[in-house]
Amino acid sequence: MTTTRSESAAQALLAAWHAHGRIDAIPEDCRPRTRAEGYAVQAALLRACGEAGFGWKIAATSTAGQQHIGVSGPLAGRLQTSRRLASGDTVSLKGNTMRVAEAEFAFRMGSDLRGDASGKPLTVEAVMSAVQAMQLAIELPNSRLLDFAGAGEAQLIADFACACFVVIGDDVAADWRAIDLSGHGVTMRRGDEVVATGSGANVLGDPRLALAWLANELISQGQFLARGDVVITGTSVVPVPVSPGDILTADFGVLGTVRAQLE
Repeated sequence: MTTTRSESAAQALLAAWHAHGRIDAIPEDCRPRTRAEGYAVQAALLRACGEAGFGWKIAATSTAGQQHIGVSGPLAGRLQTSRRLASGDTVSLKGNTMRVAEAEFAFRMGSDLRGDASGKPLTVEAVMSAVQAMQLAIELPNSRLLDFAGAGEAQLIADFACACFVVIGDDVAADWRAIDLSGHGVTMRRGDEVVATGSGANVLGDPRLALAWLANELISQGQFLARGDVVITGTSVVPVPVSPGDILTADFGVLGTVRAQLE
């Protein structure tokens, strides 16, 4: 895909991104057809938005999630600073038609991960050694594509992999590196009601495996995880339907909690 086509596709998404709106699809004459073309449009859309990304999300980290949106595997999407919120903040659902919340393990990188000359995939150990801190997150995803379930992975990647608002807590104080994250339980509450439970195993088997997948996926696309990037690794619970007025708490046990109020 040429730069001109990538930029044209990004422009087709740009107004909907700013206005929390929808388009039927990226126009046929500039629509991405492959994952690589999708990432090229995503990069062009980030530039067109005129703000810095603060990290990445991983979408479709469960088989059920992949089947729901018809993709062959996980997808990487950029997160933007204007849609990053702190624990306890109020999140607007204006224009959000997905209307679900997800509880996610997050990692902040302490150094760049560019790969090496050998071209071998980075190991989980190498990726985790570059992590500075764990954080906890609630994601409120959304898509600019009207039929996001049928849009295909190239268009979904172009559309920031359904990124929107993310609520991110403080650094986890507990010794999270000593914990088996695959078996670590997570609970989502609406008010005082438990509405979903899950574990790190729902995130590609382990959030650390998901992070390693992302590091290698970006390198394969000529990009890389950079120092300071925050990565939300995918939902550890079945996405929870939400409405304005809901108060959500994602409880990660000894790791802590993160909270969001919706309007």
